[in-house]
Amino acid sequence: MKISWLDIRGLGEAKAAILQEALHYRVEGVVADDTADLADLPPTITKILFPQGKDLPDDFGDATVVVVDPARHGVTPAELALKHTGVEFGRFVEIIDASTLEDACESARTERWSLLLFRDPTKIPLEIVIAAAARSTGSLVTVAKDVEEAEIIFGVLELGSDGVMMAPKTVGDAAKLKASAQSDIPDLDLVELEVVETAHIGMGERACVDTCTYFREDEGILVGSHSKGMILCVSETHPLPYMPTRPFRVNAGAIHSYTLSKDERTSYLSELKAGSKVMAVDIKGQTRMVTVGRVKIESRPLISIDAVAPNGRQVNLILQDDWHVRVLGPGGVVLNSTELKAGDKVLGYLPSEDRHVGYPIDEFCLEK
Repeated sequence: MKISWLDIRGLGEAKAAILQEALHYRVEGVVADDTADLADLPPTITKILFPQGKDLPDDFGDATVVVVDPARHGVTPAELALKHTGVEFGRFVEIIDASTLEDACESARTERWSLLLFRDPTKIPLEIVIAAAARSTGSLVTVAKDVEEAEIIFGVLELGSDGVMMAPKTVGDAAKLKASAQSDIPDLDLVELEVVETAHIGMGERACVDTCTYFREDEGILVGSHSKGMILCVSETHPLPYMPTRPFRVNAGAIHSYTLSKDERTSYLSELKAGSKVMAVDIKGQTRMVTVGRVKIESRPLISIDAVAPNGRQVNLILQDDWHVRVLGPGGVVLNSTELKAGDKVLGYLPSEDRHVGYPIDEFCLEK
């Protein structure tokens, strides 16, 4: 889990409401420049004192973390730690050139907390600091101007900054910051489905989902005609006759089909476009979000695959009727869709909720 720090310095009348929101969504830390603003916060939240541009107070009050600027305050975190037990100290570094970038790398290697402010929009300096901190036990917290930048910071070099500090502009920003920090996607419990029947059903439109990511050989996306049953369609990472592999692509199925996106929300294949997010899943049920770069919808012959789950639930998938379109079976076996027959086993997923505009909802819904 990534760390989210909410910067309440300079907030006006909305401060009380924003703090309540931060507590409700369990933001990890609140940053203030006055110990009075930290006094009434519950012990479950990290209380960060950051008197940027001000002198350090004689008493740190209830602060659990104090961030100092050695150039401004004339003292280092290590020196303060010798005098104040029970308080953690961090270093603030503003990165504007090669010299301050080296300061940030040194802080990342040695300090318990490093609070970093990058003045230039490029994320290359942050990549350098993250690499420098690879063996460090401290935490990097990077200042973000908004939630969109926070999401980028959390993903830099795939590792991302350990945390983000952001000053909210309005009520609602604390919830969005916390959501952007929740980068972990829960794994799924895949099941073995038994193929019951296949049928050639004529022409229709199918979608190839081209992503901005290379899939692994045991990975694809879940696709199904019904929201309560999907089959794992493998990417084109495996060699094919007559054409090169395209490991960024999943020949996913007919355009009406569902696939999973963020928060287990479903999307129709026909709705996906450049910039959309879809959930990549491997044969162990491990998941990650990948970005769609393009969707190719073309008219092709289609094949319908009916399968049944151990609990009796019926699952259907309609694919392009061609030998090179494949699904995954137990153990990562690659199965050509046109060669599937009754009794074959494929991997699938059985969502428990019905769907309304893609969102899980507990209501009666009959899909045929």
